[in-house]
Amino acid sequence: MKHIYVNLKRFDVPKELGGVNSISAVNDWAAHIINAVQEKLALYSETVFTIFFPEAHILAARAAKKRDSSLRIGCQGVFREDIVPGGNFGAFTTNRPAAAARALGCEAALIGHCEERKDLSWILAEAGWNDDDAIQRILNKEALCAVNQGLKVLYCVGETADQQEEWEDVLGRQLQVGLNGLNAVKGDQIAIAYEPVWAIGPGKTPPDRAYIEKIARFIKDETDGLPVVYGGGLKADNAAMLASIPEIDGGLIALTRFSGDIGFYPDEYLEIIRLYIGG
Repeated sequence: MKHIYVNLKRFDVPKELGGVNSISAVNDWAAHIINAVQEKLALYSETVFTIFFPEAHILAARAAKKRDSSLRIGCQGVFREDIVPGGNFGAFTTNRPAAAARALGCEAALIGHCEERKDLSWILAEAGWNDDDAIQRILNKEALCAVNQGLKVLYCVGETADQQEEWEDVLGRQLQVGLNGLNAVKGDQIAIAYEPVWAIGPGKTPPDRAYIEKIARFIKDETDGLPVVYGGGLKADNAAMLASIPEIDGGLIALTRFSGDIGFYPDEYLEIIRLYIGG
C-alpha cells in the first residue's frame, strides 16, 4: 500500500496579499481542489490519499468530498490536550483539540512537521530551555490525542544541518520519545514522514537515493516496519527515483510548481502521482 499526502500549509492566501493562490477564490479554494482530483484518485486503488487543509477550509473540503471517495481530509495538527467527557468541554482558545478536528470531519492529522518543530524550538529558546526531548514529549501528547480520537497520524521526523552528523541519535530520540505509548495502535494508524530539514528550501541540495534509502531503512528498523514516506517534497523531478526505493512507501507534496507562477495546482499534483505510481 502506498501513501501520498499533501500539506497545503497556507497556500490559500491570494497573491495580492503575498500568497501563492491563483487557482481559485479563497472561499472556493478547498472545494476546487477536492473536485479537481477526487475522481481521478479513485483510479489508484492501492494508494491512500490524504490532504491536510488549514482549519478554515476543512468544512468546505468535507462538503465537496463524495460519499464513496477514498480521499482523506486531514488537519495540520492538534493540540496536546483534548476535550474530555466530564472534564474540559471546550476551553481551548486559539487551539485545535483532536475532538474538534474529528467533529469537523477530519480523518487524519499532521504531527511534528518541521515548521511545527521550529516553532516549538523557538518558544523553548525564548523561555531559556535547551531540551530537545521536550519537543518530542509535546508532539507525543499531540499524537496520542489524535490517535485516541481515531485520526490517522502522519508523524514527521528529520535532522537539521547542525544535527546531520548525529542523525541516528536525533532521529532515534524523535521516534522513541515521540511515539511513546503508541505501540499498541501504531500499526494501521501511524505513518512516518522523513524530512531532511537541512535540504529543504531554495538553493539547497536534496539528499540522493542512497541517503534516503539509508534513513528509511533506519526508521523502519526503529518502528517495527511502519510506513515511511519522503517528506522532503515528492515532486515531478524526483518521483521516479523515490518510487525505486523499496523502503519508501510514498511521499508528502506541498507546492507543485517551484518557479515562475509558483503554487499548488491540482493537475500538476495528479501528474506527480502518475509519475510516482504509474498509469
